[in-house]
Amino acid sequence: MPKLDGKIAVITGGNSGIGLATAKVFVKEGARVYITGRRQAELDAAAALLGPSAKAVQGDVSKPADLDRLYGQIRSEVGRVDVVFANAGVVTKAPLGSLTEEHVENQLDVNVKGVIWTVQKALPLMGPGGSIILNASIVASKGWADWSVYSASKAAVRNFARTWSSDLRGQGIRVNAISPGVIPSPAHENAAASRDALNSFMAYAASITPLARTGTDEEVAKVVAFLASDDSSFIAASEIFVDGGIAQI
Repeated sequence: MPKLDGKIAVITGGNSGIGLATAKVFVKEGARVYITGRRQAELDAAAALLGPSAKAVQGDVSKPADLDRLYGQIRSEVGRVDVVFANAGVVTKAPLGSLTEEHVENQLDVNVKGVIWTVQKALPLMGPGGSIILNASIVASKGWADWSVYSASKAAVRNFARTWSSDLRGQGIRVNAISPGVIPSPAHENAAASRDALNSFMAYAASITPLARTGTDEEVAKVVAFLASDDSSFIAASEIFVDGGIAQI
C-alpha cells in the first residue's frame, strides 16, 4: 500500500522547486494534494503535471484571507487535512548596514508570519495522526555574510517545530522541520546578483559539502514524505538535515 494512501495534504509553494517535487512524491504515494502559490500560470502547469489527485489554489501565505479561502475550500470538498508542508518562502541577500524595511518585512512576512498562519489555520481541520512539516534551512545553523534576515527567519521556523510540539502535546499531531542544504532553485537564482555569482556560489557550496555536491529537490521531497507518513510516527519536534553534511562539520 502507498505510504500516504488516502491522506489529504497541503503544500504551500507547491508550484516549483522542493514544493512541486514533494507534491509529485505525495501523489505517487497515494495522497490527495492541494498546492498553493502566488503565480497562477505556474500553478496551472504544476496541477496539469500532477494530474487529478492534485488541486491548485492561488494564494499568498502572508495574507491570512488567502489561507482562509484555501482551507474553506478544503473543508467543503474533503473536510479535513492530514498533512501540512509549510514550504513557501522567499530569500533576498543584503549585508548589515544595507538592510531596508522592505528587505526585512518581506522575508519575515512570508517566512515567519506565513508559516504561522499556514499552520494555525489548518489546525481546526487536523486531528490525531496529523503531520506538520516546516521547511527551515541550514542557514539557521550557519553565519554566512549577507544572509542575516533570511537566516533569522529560518531559525524561527526551526524553533516553531519545538514550541508547537509543546503547544500540541497530547493531540497526536506531530511537528517537525527539515533543513535543506544548498539546492539549486529559482530562489537562489533570484537572490544572486548575476549568473556568474550564482555559479560561483554553487561551486563553493559543493566544495565545502562532505558529499562534494549540491542536493536536489527530489532528495528533499523523499524526506518530507517520510515525515508525512506513519513511518515517522514517533518523531516530533525534530530537525532533519538534508544537506550532504554541510551544516554538520
